[in-house]
Amino acid sequence: MKVPDSHPVGYYHCISRIVDRQFLFGDLEREQFVQFMREYEAFCGVRILTYCILSNHFHILVEVPKRPEVLPSPDELVKMLGRLSGNVSVGTVVQRIEMFQKAKAHQELEEYLESFWARMWDVSAFMKLLKQRYTQWYNSLKGRKGTLWEERFKSVLVDGCGEALATMAAYIDLNPVRAGIVEDPGDYRWCGYAEASVGRRRAMEGLRIVVAAMERVHPEAGHGAKHRPAEAVMSKYRLFVYGEGEERDGYTAEGVPLRRGFDREAVLKMVSEKGRVGLEDFLRLRVRYFADGAILGTRGFVDSIFAGARERFGATRKDGARRVRGLNGELYVLRDLKTAVFR
Repeated sequence: MKVPDSHPVGYYHCISRIVDRQFLFGDLEREQFVQFMREYEAFCGVRILTYCILSNHFHILVEVPKRPEVLPSPDELVKMLGRLSGNVSVGTVVQRIEMFQKAKAHQELEEYLESFWARMWDVSAFMKLLKQRYTQWYNSLKGRKGTLWEERFKSVLVDGCGEALATMAAYIDLNPVRAGIVEDPGDYRWCGYAEASVGRRRAMEGLRIVVAAMERVHPEAGHGAKHRPAEAVMSKYRLFVYGEGEERDGYTAEGVPLRRGFDREAVLKMVSEKGRVGLEDFLRLRVRYFADGAILGTRGFVDSIFAGARERFGATRKDGARRVRGLNGELYVLRDLKTAVFR
C-alpha cells in the first residue's frame, strides 16, 4: 500500500530478512549496511526517521516525499551520483549527458534523466537500490553468489500525524530490548535512537519529525519540535518510548538503573485477562500488526487509503479500518489479523 499522489509525503515501515533467516549481520556488516542506507537516503531524496539493524533482518521507518515539480539539474545529478560508493560510472553519465546536449537531443536527454528520477522519491526504488548494493558488497566480501534476502520486502504505510508514527518508531527502536540484547535502546549501536543519542545529525532530524507528529495531535505537549534543542526532543521521545509521565533516567540508592525490563509473559497475561493494555506494555510484545497490518493510523486515515484502493478488495468488505486488538488506544490497521497477533 502506498500513499495517494494527493499526499505530499508518505511514511513506511519497511522490513526485510536474510534468506533462510540466517544470522549473517555481525558488527562490520551492520556498520556497512548503515553506511549504504545513509548514502541511498540522500540519493533517493527520502528521510530515515529511525531504524534497527539486527542479526538477520532490519527495520527502517522512512519518510518519502512526493516527487518535486522542479527536478535537479544534470550537474546536480552528477554530484549526487558521485557521493555513492561502489561501481557508479559517473564519467559515463557525464559523457552521455554532454552527448545529448551537444546534439540538442532534448527528448533523449529527458528520457535518460528520467531513468534516474524513477529511482528517487519512491519507497520501492529506495529499498531495491539499498538491498542490491548491500548484496553486491556482502557477496564480494564473503566470496558468495546469489540472493541474500528472503523476499522483496514488507512494508506498512503509517499515518504521519499523531501517535501512529511515534508508536511505529518506538516499536522499531525497542527491537533489541524485546530481544533481550540490551535494557535500553540507547545501548544498542545500530538503531536510530542510539545514533540520535550521541548527537548524529541525520538521526536527530528523523526523531524531530516523529516528535512533531505527536504534537500535531497533542498541542498541550508544546510546539516547535523543529527548533527545540536536541536534548528536549530526545527527552520527549524517550518519555513516549518508556511511558508518558514516567522518568526512567538515573539510578536507585543501590545503584540500579531506573529502567524497566520487558516481561513478555506478564504482558500476555494482562492482554488475556483484561483484553487491552496501555501502549507502554503493548510495545513490550512482538506485534504482527506493525509488520503485517498493511496500514497503521487513525480510523479516518486507514479508511481514506482503503477508499482510494477499493478495487483491490472484495465486494463484501464495507470499510477499511480494523481496531488494533489488545491495545487500550485508538490505533487502526487495514488487515485484521486473526491468529498469532502477539509473539
